[in-house]
Amino acid sequence: MKRLFTSESVTEGHPDKVSDQISDAVLDACLKEDPMSRVACETCCSTGFALIMGEITTKATLDIPSIARDVILDIGYNDASMGFDGNTCAIVVSLDRQSSDIAMGVDSALENKENSDGKDKYDEIGAGDQGMVFGYATNETDSLMPMPIYLAHKLTKRLTEVRKNGTLPYLRPDGKAQVTVEYDENDKPSRIEAIVVSSQHSDSAHTDMLRHDIEKFVIREVIDKDLIDENTKIYINPTGRFVIGGPHGDSGLTGRKIIVDSYGGYCPHGGGAFSGKDPTKVDRSACYMARYVAKNIVASGIANKCQVDIAYAIGVAKPVSVEVNTFGTSKLGNDKIKEIIGKVFDLRPSAIIDALDLRKPIFRKTTNYGHFGREGFSWEKTDKVDAIKALIK
Repeated sequence: MKRLFTSESVTEGHPDKVSDQISDAVLDACLKEDPMSRVACETCCSTGFALIMGEITTKATLDIPSIARDVILDIGYNDASMGFDGNTCAIVVSLDRQSSDIAMGVDSALENKENSDGKDKYDEIGAGDQGMVFGYATNETDSLMPMPIYLAHKLTKRLTEVRKNGTLPYLRPDGKAQVTVEYDENDKPSRIEAIVVSSQHSDSAHTDMLRHDIEKFVIREVIDKDLIDENTKIYINPTGRFVIGGPHGDSGLTGRKIIVDSYGGYCPHGGGAFSGKDPTKVDRSACYMARYVAKNIVASGIANKCQVDIAYAIGVAKPVSVEVNTFGTSKLGNDKIKEIIGKVFDLRPSAIIDALDLRKPIFRKTTNYGHFGREGFSWEKTDKVDAIKALIK
């Protein structure tokens, strides 16, 4: 049967993304001076102010108000007429140290405490929290991402490009895109059923001009024309007006766009957000690792689709469970694939941090247009393909 699937993306000026970027900028500032920093930083923002809160243990010296203002201005909120201006907004900081109860489990994993001889360096730290994470990959796009979220991110990234490069100077930072893809009887993307793009704009921008320009300079520039037909529905600023936006139009909060950040709803989500968390938090680091595993499995040709599910207990290094689903697209059984994963990938938090080189200030760059499917990040490499193929018998 044919089916439809929809995913959305948001621009960097969306209030939740403003919050994510501030939190990750604080994390990067900590890691730049102290790679062993423990950070759980959240931000909320609304008209005229941003609140940075959470728990941070670090040797770094931080000017958090300046960090936040630089992020806000870089996004494009530099005028009080937008209701949010990095030059003048209030910055409130409420930060404490990481709980000693949590630190006790992270500093020394249960395995490290129980094993009196033959210490393994990757048993040194335990998971920073309990929980489950999911990684996913599919060969329906070159990036091995599901097509709906892949296209939605392309649209929002292009919205920001035409705003910042002056092509459409009347656009403002807040915006969203949504793409509905039709899959054929063979479960392959065949066409686009609907495209929705909403962009904040100046009060002087005429609706008809904006709709024409966004279709011409955004949608037609990034969407393959063969995917659009006479029945594709295109909605651009369907309310007719989007002047009040950003934190002035709606409050923002770190971690409220977890589906945008991951796979657009195409696979389950464990519920943990990414931004503002150092890599001892498996919500983030193990999600990256799960994507790394799934992508290498698909890139090796074992399966057309792969979902990896990993669960952890706080203070314990080894996962409590690992599960794989290839949705009937592999000739190998799931147990065999799990065996291969166990030989090629070490899923303990400290091993993940080493394998993906996560103690560097790289995290603000992850915040916009999805944490997955973008080149330049260690978890997007397919450097384990040969090792996987060598284990296929």
